[in-house]
Order: sequence, then C-alpha cells, then structure tokens
Amino acid sequence: MTKFRKLGRPAAHRVSMLKTMVSQLVKHERIETTVAKAKEVRRVADNMVQLGKEGTLAAARHAAAFVRGDDVLHKLFTELAYRYKDRAGGYTRLLRTRIRVGDAAPMAYIEFVDRENELREAKPPNPQPPQRVPLDPWTKSRASQQWASPKENQNSGSETQ
Repeated sequence: MTKFRKLGRPAAHRVSMLKTMVSQLVKHERIETTVAKAKEVRRVADNMVQLGKEGTLAAARHAAAFVRGDDVLHKLFTELAYRYKDRAGGYTRLLRTRIRVGDAAPMAYIEFVDRENELREAKPPNPQPPQRVPLDPWTKSRASQQWASPKENQNSGSETQ
C-alpha cells in the first residue's frame, strides 16, 4: 500500500470523498478544493484517465467501481481518452488560488490540461533526445586504449601491420 494523506477522516469517508471528487472533476473538468485534497484527487484522477486510455473491459470495470455515474464513465473512456491519447501522464494541473476565510486553509483549483477555458496554458512536451548509436561490445574503448600499458600498445601495433 502506498502512502496517502489521511485528510482527517476515517477510511470509508475518505474513499467516498475521493470517489465523489474524482467524478466531479471528470464531469466539470475543474473543481476548487483544498491543496491537500487536490493532491490526493490528482493521483486518483490520473489513474482513472490511464484506465480510460487503456480502453479494455477490465479497465472499464475498475473505473466503474470508482467513479460515480454512467455519464462520467462514458466521458472518461471517450472524450478524455481521445484527448490524452498522445500524452504520457500529467493529465491534471494544480493551481493555488487563495486562503479560505473561515479556517485559513490554502485553496487550489485542480483541472485537466489541454482543454477549453484553461486557467493556464499547458507547457509543450519536452523533445525526445536523439537516438544514440549502440556500441559494439567487441571493440576496445578509447579509455582502455589511452590507459593501456606500453607492452599492449606495441603488441596491438604489430598485430595490425
């Protein structure tokens, strides 16, 4: 079991709250909550989008066991899966907004990236580094030739002639 925030709630209440918040995030694509809750919702929401991209029956059943509502499940496996088919993670963004008046809790928006009416534009993906030529394991490296003893250099010189 991975570490997670308790959020000051019993386990059943915490899981129920996360299910509701993830379902509302998928439905509305942006919600405002406390920073601690948003960080937990982000973990689960990214997993749900990953299940939607997978698109198998088993993935649909896993997601249906967590999210609430058939419309949310349909949106997850059609619209969001299509939107993020080329993205390899990082489907949500957390934007800190304000301090709540009643208890001074830090608030934040959690939203999906690459959507209409974003609060902030998504960063472009990092370019992939160029492919390196694989090394031949049978050739001597430059370092071994540079630090080789003089006897080996003389032997290797006579072998090549």
